[in-house]
This record gives sequence, structure tokens and C-alpha cells, in this order.
Amino acid sequence: MSAPREGNLEAPTRHPLDWKNTEFYDQNDLFGELERVFDICHGCRRCVSLCNSFPTLFDLVDESETMEVDGVAKQDYWKVVDHCYLCDLCYMTKCPYVPPHEWNVDFPHLMLRAKAVYYKQQGASFRNRMLTSTDTVGKLAGIPVVVNMVNAANRSKPMRQMLENSLGVSADAVVPEYHNATLRKQFRFHASTLTHQPGETTQGRVALFATCYGNYNEPDIGADLLAVFEHNGIPVTLAEKEQCCGMPKLELGDLDAVEAAKNANIPVLAKMVDQGWDIVAPVPSCVLMFKQELPLMFPDDEQVQKVKQAIYDPFEYLMLRHKEGKLKTDFHLSLGKVAYHVACHLRVQNIGLKTRDVLQLVPDTEVIPIERCSGHDGTYAVKKEFHEISMKIARPVINKVKQADADHYSSDCPMAGHQIENGLEDGRKPEHPMSLLRRAYGI
Repeated sequence: MSAPREGNLEAPTRHPLDWKNTEFYDQNDLFGELERVFDICHGCRRCVSLCNSFPTLFDLVDESETMEVDGVAKQDYWKVVDHCYLCDLCYMTKCPYVPPHEWNVDFPHLMLRAKAVYYKQQGASFRNRMLTSTDTVGKLAGIPVVVNMVNAANRSKPMRQMLENSLGVSADAVVPEYHNATLRKQFRFHASTLTHQPGETTQGRVALFATCYGNYNEPDIGADLLAVFEHNGIPVTLAEKEQCCGMPKLELGDLDAVEAAKNANIPVLAKMVDQGWDIVAPVPSCVLMFKQELPLMFPDDEQVQKVKQAIYDPFEYLMLRHKEGKLKTDFHLSLGKVAYHVACHLRVQNIGLKTRDVLQLVPDTEVIPIERCSGHDGTYAVKKEFHEISMKIARPVINKVKQADADHYSSDCPMAGHQIENGLEDGRKPEHPMSLLRRAYGI
């Protein structure tokens, strides 16, 4: 199949994921759809620079006897699937054949279907189950005394090499620290008299979905968010209870586990929306889960759709407050030059560069956005077989940070920030945008 000269010029249309249909898990039907879409990708090749799925596919084609997709062994299709970490950038920024184009190409959802089929057939390795069980690992690693042992082991080169040899977790990857003093333990709610005014887009008070990463690994980000929001007169409370949003299990293809997470989180969050709370989460992937992935998996669930309409990226929320004349600009410190990596799962939310826009409200501050993938994906970069490739994907971002020669470098995704740190190899630490904003306020 040869690619036509013109692709879709309309806004992309995302179809719901038909994952409850038994045909969804039919491997022969899956392979037929993979061959169809791979043939279109082979004739186009616009996405070759995004991730390693596309170079893997094109190498398989170019090295086959026919030099076409029909010459690629069906079992080799899994090699392409393994390198997709569902960033969605091919769908949102590159592919000209997404719906409503008649070819109806949704590469990320096709990869998700393949992952789900593989998971149904093969299950997952112990390593992959462990890496995606973020709540369980966080609770165990955060136990007093245990937390010190875990963090010390993660900093020890011999222990990391042992972990690589036994579990396949790369000894060269940055792994997060764990905290016993989690965000949920530290959190203190301070009431405010601020009330919603007619005509405002936002309610003016937020419920924080802490996220497993924000709770166990970097609670300071949540503390900075609390300080910034309260400085702006926005009351903040924690969701009454929560568990992982389900993104790690989605990337594994364990859709039943995603549904279980949805059943735990959505009723709690929907209740808070009914009580007049907006929702924010400090990690873009978690916001995206509630904004896009769950609504596409459960299009008829009214509570899912309700939460979708009420959840915001924190800087999206602050910019909405600014447009309503509600954001304080009493900054005390300039940030100078900031090299700002725009996380993939933030870009595909289609909200624009709200983090950049807020930070540039700080006087004498220049924000240099870097719109390239860091190659981290939460678990991809820590796997032995993918770590080197992930660093190759991150190289353009790392080079741009070096070229910027900035006072700070930052990413909305804290894991992407540490991936950049790993590539810089100069001892400089990433600073989350919310932490930078708190510094600018001097609070």
C-alpha cells in the first residue's frame, strides 16, 4: 500500500477502545491489523525520530527478502510492540492518517491492543509486575529502616549490578528514592474562605490526587504545590483515598488491573467533584490517565466523564486562575534562564505550554521549551534491554539543555528530569517547575 499525497487535515478524532469485545484479543485479527498499519507506516516513515518502535519496524522491513511488510515474520511484530511506551506523540503530532482519515490509523491504541493480547496469553515477568506495582513497592520500600536500606542499595554500584543480573533492572538507570514521610503523612489542610464566583471556569479549590510517585518518591513536589496554591488563596485538600492511576498497568497491557484502579479511584474523585472540588495531580501521566485513557476505555461511564471534565494539570489550573485575574504575581526572585523539557504526556493533553506561560510571568525570566521525548516512560528506561536505547532517545533533549547553559533545568515529569540528569553527568539536579515557582514567590 502506497501512501497518498495528502493525509488528514482535520483535527484528530479518537475512537473508544473496544477492549471488552472478544475479537479485541483474537491474535490472527490483531496480526492482520498490525500488518495493515505497519504497511502504511512503512510507506510514510514520518515518525522515525519519535521512539524506537518505528526504526525497529523499518529495519525489519528493509532487511526482509521482499523489503516490504509482507516479508516480515509475524512473530517479529512483537519487537515493534516492545518499544512502544504509549506516549501518543505519533498520533497527536506526526501521523497524517489518524481518524477521520479513511485509513483510521491509531498506532498507540493498536500497540495497546497488542500488549493486552500478549498479556492475556503470556502474563508478565516478575520484574515487569514489580515495576508496575507502584503502590505495593512504595508501601514496602517506605517502611522505617527498610526505606534506608532500599535507598542505600539503590545508590550502591555492586547492589545495582546484582539487581541488573537478577531482575534485569539496569544498573545505569536512575531509580527514585523512597520516603517514609510520604506526602499523605505530611499533608496538612488549611481552610480558606475563598468561594466560587459565577462565571469562573474553576471552582477555586482543589483536591490533590497525590499519585503514587508524588506520594512515595518525591513528596516535596506536592508540598511545593500546596504552598503555591495556598499562597494564591486556593484551598487544597487530599483525595480521601487513592491508588495508582493505572498508567503502569496500561503500558503493561493489564487492562483488568486498569479497571480495578478505576473502580477504586473514580467514585472517590467523582464525589469530590460533586462537592465542588476541582482536581489536580502533579504528574502529567496521571492527569492524562483521567483525561484521556479512562474516558476512552469507559466511554459510557458517567463518573469517568465527570472526572475527565474536572481534572487539570497544575499549571493549566494556575493559568486559568490568571486569566480570571486570580493569580498573584508578587514574585520576589527572578529565575533567570530555565531550560524546560515539555513532557510527552503533557503535550498530548492539548493544553498548550501552560508551565512555560506561568513561569514567564516571573520578571527577568526566560523559559526555553524543549519539545522532545526524554525516552523514560516510567519503566522503559530502567529495563536492562531498553536503557541504552532510552538514553539515545533522550540525547537531543540532553544536548539542548547543555546548549541552553541555563540557570535551571526542569520537566513537568520528575522521572524525565532524572533521565536528563543521568545524561548530563555533571552533578546538576533537575528542579520541578512547581518548585521553581515556589522559589520565585519566596515562600
